Amino acid sequence: METILKQDAAFAGSKTADAVDTSRPAYQAYQILRIGFTVAPIIAGVDKFLHLLVNWDQYLPPIANTMLGGYGHEFMYIVGVVEIVAGIGVFLKPKIFAYVVSAWLVLIIINLLMIPGYFDVALRDLGLALGALALGRLSHEFSN
Repeated sequence: METILKQDAAFAGSKTADAVDTSRPAYQAYQILRIGFTVAPIIAGVDKFLHLLVNWDQYLPPIANTMLGGYGHEFMYIVGVVEIVAGIGVFLKPKIFAYVVSAWLVLIIINLLMIPGYFDVALRDLGLALGALALGRLSHEFSN
């Protein structure tokens, strides 16, 4: 049985090793979700600057652009930075940042519901939010 050692520094100065069975489906699901929720937000965040995948400004409701004084495009740069930080956070501290990503996706869903014609994207993001929530729950077992 393949195992890896996980260091637990619960007590200062002492280290105990817990074996994690990497063949367990739950552990494999955790790793798949952790990689996915690291890579996807970073790619989406970087693309807010490059616009190679899509024109992200179309996902900002006109009312939000008006509330931002017409600086919706610039606001999307901030969104990109938040997404990059969230992706890096999931890699480093999934126990915390999986919930951050899930909450961020809920905010995106609310945003998308204000734009006619993007309800299908909102539904997809609901699935992603639930996946991030599942990662958060799994991280309590597999993350230090």
